[in-house]
Amino acid sequence: MGAGGGERLMEWSWEYFWDSVPLLLEGLLVTVELTVLGSLLAYVLGLVFALVRRARIPVVSQLMYLFIELVRSTPLLIQVFVIFYLLWPALDIRPSAFLTGVIALGIHYGTYTAEVYRAGIEAIPKGQWEAATALSIPRSRVWTGIILPQAVPRVTPALGNYMISMFKETPLLISIGIFEVLNQAKEQGAETFQVLEPYTLAGILFLLISFPSSILVRRLERRVGQL
Repeated sequence: MGAGGGERLMEWSWEYFWDSVPLLLEGLLVTVELTVLGSLLAYVLGLVFALVRRARIPVVSQLMYLFIELVRSTPLLIQVFVIFYLLWPALDIRPSAFLTGVIALGIHYGTYTAEVYRAGIEAIPKGQWEAATALSIPRSRVWTGIILPQAVPRVTPALGNYMISMFKETPLLISIGIFEVLNQAKEQGAETFQVLEPYTLAGILFLLISFPSSILVRRLERRVGQL
């Protein structure tokens, strides 16, 4: 590309910027869907992982610990590749890239939320466990009626922070062809050879969601801290 092409790439066009909005909003919707579904899966898996981690059978607890550390110690991008290009073909199943993204995000962040849940559970005073044992309350009832109703609200701000982190990591799913907001910006730039406006717009859209979300989470942290 000559000097003229380089200058054209850096030449700002408001008309092109606003023309890019509808397409990138479509990508933003996909990004939000991935984040919401991935977060819901992560919250459920994280609680399951945390409970299994506290299993009374040592080998089960240790295997869960190893799995959590393995996932936490490897990049999300590698996990996406392993699931999409190795696991699914090995199992001879062909789920969509979108479903793969949700599962990869859910598992990855589920290992982080597991530690959040574990911290919340361990913060419950031991006297409550002892009182429940003395009253012969069934273990399932102890968990659902005493422990979790206290632990989960305490860790809600931390869970919210992980949702924001997940939102900002969804662009990694461009690697398996998901047309989230950044991939839409890339495609828009590839078609017109003008990348400044769509990438700037993508950054603005991320900022418009993640920044207010961070403020809400901080307010929630203060409110929880007052309980």
